[in-house]
Amino acid sequence: MRRSPLLPIFLIVLIDLLGFTIILPLLPFYSERLGASPFVFGLIVSTYAACQLIAGPILGRMSDHFGRKPLLIASQMGTLAGFLILAYARVLWVVFLARAIDGFTAGNLSLAQAYISDVTRPENRAKAFGIIGIAFGVGFAAGPAISGLLSPISYQAPILAAAALSFGSILCTTFLLPRNPPLPEGMLPEDRQQARRPGVFDVSVYGQYFRRPELRRLLLQFAFFTFAFSTFVSGFALFAERRFHFGAKDVSYMFAYLGVLGIVMQGGILGRLVKRFGEGPLARAGFLFAVLGAVALALTYQKAVLWVVVGLFSMGTGVLRPSLTSLITRVAGRHEQGAVLGITQSLQAVTQIVAPPLGTALIGAGMTVGWAGLAAVAALAGLLIPFRGKS
Repeated sequence: MRRSPLLPIFLIVLIDLLGFTIILPLLPFYSERLGASPFVFGLIVSTYAACQLIAGPILGRMSDHFGRKPLLIASQMGTLAGFLILAYARVLWVVFLARAIDGFTAGNLSLAQAYISDVTRPENRAKAFGIIGIAFGVGFAAGPAISGLLSPISYQAPILAAAALSFGSILCTTFLLPRNPPLPEGMLPEDRQQARRPGVFDVSVYGQYFRRPELRRLLLQFAFFTFAFSTFVSGFALFAERRFHFGAKDVSYMFAYLGVLGIVMQGGILGRLVKRFGEGPLARAGFLFAVLGAVALALTYQKAVLWVVVGLFSMGTGVLRPSLTSLITRVAGRHEQGAVLGITQSLQAVTQIVAPPLGTALIGAGMTVGWAGLAAVAALAGLLIPFRGKS
């Protein structure tokens, strides 16, 4: 019996995400200890995203030539190196170096997605990609919880745990993932060919898709969603530290709580909502919840209320990504799926470059209300777009 490569892919993505989400709530405090201001921390987040934006398409093309498995291992080795350098950083520029190395080699998820496309028939890919959604849910719940348990020992302990998980991911890829898996029955070699993510300087390619009104509207909505989400994720720890005196442990458990909410949402509620209301109305509701959650966050000064408000914002953004992605892939042609999804990845990277320094600068200036307001304005812009022209 032929062994399916989807289980190894699930384990690889899960372990990688556990490593990433262990670092997520800790990095602001770790950077502050080394002397970073809120704005400088925002630049650290942007450094990772900028390196990823430049290197992502290059890694994709190299994987076409050299194969998915070798490039996936190289990407994972870069992540491991970044974690180890970060763990032993004693000056701030080394933190920038660690995040740049991780960013330049951050092709784990996109390479895993490309591998799934290679080994599944086109009509089965949506279901196969669902394993990545499951891995995301588990990773975003368990990773921050691990960080919360280990951060009281030292800030270095969670980072070393992330490095150990990254090493485990390399072992999974090396020993469990077939390098040249056979084609599924009835699938032709040309079915593997997918349009690749455009490079950062491929302006004409982006223009080709943005000239189409319906697709342009959806891509702009996606950009506003990722801007609001990036503002929240990059700034929440600093916001909670200043307004509620949260430490790394408190923030880690908050992110774990949001991960659990994501599992609940993805575990059946979202599917029922889509069947009943459709992706379009659901995306509008997601933007509305995100706006209300961000505005409420700006006005919240009690810890008990904070959990409710953050959950409201998370519910909004939790339905936006799958709803908007589904709408975008519907509007794009069958042979444009890879390119248009690549554009959404690039848009996400751009917002992750711009939003964190803007948001954290507001927090550094004592404008915590302004930080939450920035996320609210971005979500509101996404909400208003459908009312301009056809919805």
